[in-house]
Amino acid sequence: MLRIVKRGEMPRSTTAAIKLAAIILALICSAGLILSMNLNPLEVFSSLVKGAFGTEYRIKETIIKAIPLIITSLGIAIAFKMQFWNIGGEGQIAMGAFLASWLALSFPTLARPVLLLLMIIAGMVGGGLWAFIPAFFRAHWKTNETIVTLMMNYIALKYITYLQYGPWKDPRSLGFPKIPNFSVNAILPNLGGIHLGWVIALLLIAVVYVFFNHTKKGYEISVLGESENTAQYAGIDIKKTIYTAVFFSGALCGVAGMIQASAVSNTLSVEISGGYGYTAIITTWLANLHPPLILIVSVLFAALIQGGSFIQTAFGIPQAAASLLQGMILFFVLGSEFFTRYTLVWSKPHVREGGHHHD
Repeated sequence: MLRIVKRGEMPRSTTAAIKLAAIILALICSAGLILSMNLNPLEVFSSLVKGAFGTEYRIKETIIKAIPLIITSLGIAIAFKMQFWNIGGEGQIAMGAFLASWLALSFPTLARPVLLLLMIIAGMVGGGLWAFIPAFFRAHWKTNETIVTLMMNYIALKYITYLQYGPWKDPRSLGFPKIPNFSVNAILPNLGGIHLGWVIALLLIAVVYVFFNHTKKGYEISVLGESENTAQYAGIDIKKTIYTAVFFSGALCGVAGMIQASAVSNTLSVEISGGYGYTAIITTWLANLHPPLILIVSVLFAALIQGGSFIQTAFGIPQAAASLLQGMILFFVLGSEFFTRYTLVWSKPHVREGGHHHD
């Protein structure tokens, strides 16, 4: 009989060895796929790295892709810590971007520092309120937050589509469904050749780290994540803790939306969330909800995306094949999570007198 048994505490070296084995297996299987396309796996892998870190421009592009991933992952980590499965990052990014864009388009001549600060706050409010709705349903009616947050992604994105094709459509765009570009005052400045989002991302890593490890509310969130009964016994206000944690979870996703609208797109569009809300679920999980690890995993993931688009052009690989390579690497790394928590045990079934089996 094959049984799945939960592991006890594992030394970090064993966990690292399992993850390293998963990456090696992923590379071997990916090499098989590359060989089937009559290409040299070593050349493709080295180009993948070159595409992400080969030149100063590519490094900057990788960092730009990592910024929304880091911030959204931090937001999702807050909800996950409490075992509230926030799958609504996409919608929260979009609604944060929407509220920040409303300010940018309504007050284009406001002083730059004031306007940008107000836009960040608006992004937090937009994303936070959008996340608050499923939190309210969960706290009051025990609804399934996975389904509610997922459905709300579609509502948010369709709402942005409506604005783009309807009331916010730029009359000067020659009939093209496009929202007007922001004024210079609403665009985040650059620092070191990359928009200021990287500074915000690093600050937020520090804030979330301190929040998790050194604040009463952070402690309450992890207790509630472990067990609702324990939290009740300890006198923690469960509804209030759910509201606070999920609001801040959505607020950080909203900040990512504000940064993408202001610094990357310079406008609002339906592509604003760019799949980051879903990708961040994977990066958060891989980083085990640890803010410093989220930084590393997000940068590596952004490198995989950036390198993947580079090898498409360099080798003429179709996009589907590049995505397949990314998916394989992910599949193995995520699969390794299972082996860090559980182990497979072979056990022979005992035979009772009379010939009956029992475990």
